[in-house]
Amino acid sequence: MTDQNETPKIQIDSGWKAQAQAEKKRLAEQESKPEAKASAAGGGGGLPPATFEALVSTMATQAMFAMGVIPDPRTGQRVQHLDLARHHIDMLGVIDEKTKGNLSADEGKMLKTTIYELRNNYIAIGSAARAPR
Repeated sequence: MTDQNETPKIQIDSGWKAQAQAEKKRLAEQESKPEAKASAAGGGGGLPPATFEALVSTMATQAMFAMGVIPDPRTGQRVQHLDLARHHIDMLGVIDEKTKGNLSADEGKMLKTTIYELRNNYIAIGSAARAPR
């Protein structure tokens, strides 16, 4: 039996503090690795990094999808929405106009080539859609 005059003993678990500090150190080391920085910036296994090339590529892909060049990944069907395709191509034209003088030579060439090819495809697809069968 315990004596009622005896004060209860308090046990302090000091191991949690060391464990928390070790976890903090491990996370800091992990964040300093180049792979961690690449994945935080959108590279690696996640989303691609946010670049001008990715922006143009995204807009071009949307235009090709709307022209029916790329099938719907869910259904496998090719559906044409030529008004939407034209909108995406026009948006790339706006980007071209608004970024004049601010792009590198490679970026400017890539943008102009992309717009040129999309417009040619749009004309060909639009003409084929209007041709009598």
